[in-house]
Amino acid sequence: MRTYRLLTLSLVALAFLGFARIVEAASEDVTFVVARIFPTEGNAVSGLVTFTVEGNAVRISGSIAGLSPGKHGFHVHEFGDMSSNDGSSAGGHFNPGNMKHGARESVESHAGDLGNIEADANGVATFSFLDRRLSLFGEDGIVGRALVVHKDADDLASQPAGDSGPRVGYGAIVVGSKEARISSLARC
Repeated sequence: MRTYRLLTLSLVALAFLGFARIVEAASEDVTFVVARIFPTEGNAVSGLVTFTVEGNAVRISGSIAGLSPGKHGFHVHEFGDMSSNDGSSAGGHFNPGNMKHGARESVESHAGDLGNIEADANGVATFSFLDRRLSLFGEDGIVGRALVVHKDADDLASQPAGDSGPRVGYGAIVVGSKEARISSLARC
């Protein structure tokens, strides 16, 4: 009986390790993820943002409409939970290093601090920039988290979140389909 139990536990452990390696191998093959932005209650924000691995960095590109003209705080938040009307289910800024809030380029800032995007006179923000701290998977991985757009500009200094006002749009960051990638490339 004891031998049977040890054999069963050994097989379960080997199966788990095999599954973990399959997930790890799959994550190494993924170089593109996407967030479709949906409005929070009372807002009309919508858009598509892509995250593409480029060497040791991640290119963040997209277009978001329905914004007021000007700058808007733009952050990766802890959870890809889309269950609230106001975006609060996404939690706080993604901050695996327990850093202070700051500018994207600063060494002393949250991993989720992406700064601001700027909407034109028509309320559309179109952007593309590189981030060298984020990764798609792992400790600083963004898959399964949320991308949030705020009503106001991020001042890049106020703690804990840059005083950028309420969330006007958000979306879960997920592995993107080939069709979404083609669509995003067609916009460029």
